Amino acid sequence: MNPTGRLVHIFNKFGFDLFLVGGPVRDRLMGTTSNDIDLTTNAPPERIKELVRRAGANDIYTIGERFGTIGAIFDGETLEITTFRSESYRSGSRKPEVQFGTSLEADLGRRDFTVNAVAQDVQSGQIIDPHGGIADVVAGKIRSVGTADDRFREDPLRVLRCVRFAVQLDFDVDSATLAAARRNVPELQHISAERIAAELQLILLAQRPDRGLIMMLELGILGLVIPELIPLQQTEQEKERQHKDVFAHTMRVLRGTPPVPELRWAALLHDVGKPQTKTFRRGRVRFFGHEERGARIADRILRRLKIDGRMTEKVTEIVRLHMRANSYTTDWTDGGVRRFIRDADGNLNALLALSRADITSYQPRRVEDGLARVAELQMRCEQLQAEQDIATLDSPLDGHALMELFDRGQGVWIKPIKQYLLDLVLDGDLEPGDIEQARDLATEFVESHAEAARQAESYGTDA
Repeated sequence: MNPTGRLVHIFNKFGFDLFLVGGPVRDRLMGTTSNDIDLTTNAPPERIKELVRRAGANDIYTIGERFGTIGAIFDGETLEITTFRSESYRSGSRKPEVQFGTSLEADLGRRDFTVNAVAQDVQSGQIIDPHGGIADVVAGKIRSVGTADDRFREDPLRVLRCVRFAVQLDFDVDSATLAAARRNVPELQHISAERIAAELQLILLAQRPDRGLIMMLELGILGLVIPELIPLQQTEQEKERQHKDVFAHTMRVLRGTPPVPELRWAALLHDVGKPQTKTFRRGRVRFFGHEERGARIADRILRRLKIDGRMTEKVTEIVRLHMRANSYTTDWTDGGVRRFIRDADGNLNALLALSRADITSYQPRRVEDGLARVAELQMRCEQLQAEQDIATLDSPLDGHALMELFDRGQGVWIKPIKQYLLDLVLDGDLEPGDIEQARDLATEFVESHAEAARQAESYGTDA
């Protein structure tokens, strides 16, 4: 007997009901498979924990217990069981009030959308559909359960979930539901950044994330959540670009990247620095330094959304370096390619993917040439990586060795010397382990720069 069957047997034995509910039922109706198994029951959380242990669960987790959800792991398979409940938010509060119930019909009646308000009796296979969810699945429609305004006021995050389900399922949103969502957008300010970010990432990972972002823009969600993206609409691009404004270009780039979290975030934010760096040079639009400015803005956005620190670091670095690959020419030395690989620091594949997506000229030949350059760069990266582990290459002398060599304390003077030695290593002019030659070269570097400083000082005095 599978885990679900064992759970049904145990729950029924002790007088409790157990139903498959929400997404898994919806996905079955759509003819698709779901990895999630969400169950609902009239058993309170304390009894759920007792019963899943009796059913032979290897482990349980209770992080969602205050919301009535208990997770159970059976031989690597994870199931979530939630007590019949309703949730609501008081005005101005970021914490939901949860009420447990005993009725499946009441539980379904307080869910967000009809396509998620469908249950199935695990034992008999009977579908329970009091709100017309099956018909909406067939019609490809997102429609609120009951009165849309009531559902959005109960949990304002549903405004964003409405967009998410529309793009994930490729459904249209019912007009009344869409109008109510627009009315309730201001209530999103009462929802925690973590919950908003989680829904936004699911939108970004959908097959058509650009559709989700455009919906967010039209509903007024984007201006509330990431206002830094709004000026992209009013920022015109170079004439060679396929799209007139930066926002339209960003949507195209977003659609053209693989569904990898850090890559989709970077695609969304890669040009966020353009509005602040726009200049005109010889009659042409230019955005000098937009990648550096964009990296700083991206960091601020991701921190505000409480995105994981490691993810924030990866995304900001991709944004900072996103112009490098598209600036590649065939005359790059092997040292230059090694430098690019090292600077990428584990983000190489993401950078190359973003570079390919970022080529959006309306001229087919320019696109073809750009893609060919990126392909050549990728080939050279792969060849050099096969020859040696470039990520491990470093200056033969670390900070401590340089402080000992020059009898100086720690300070900013160390960095340019280390970088000079590393550049020699990357160019193949210095062996990574050649300490003696590194010491000689470091000494020559310091002496030459000291002489240059003295000459500059003398020039200033004469003037």
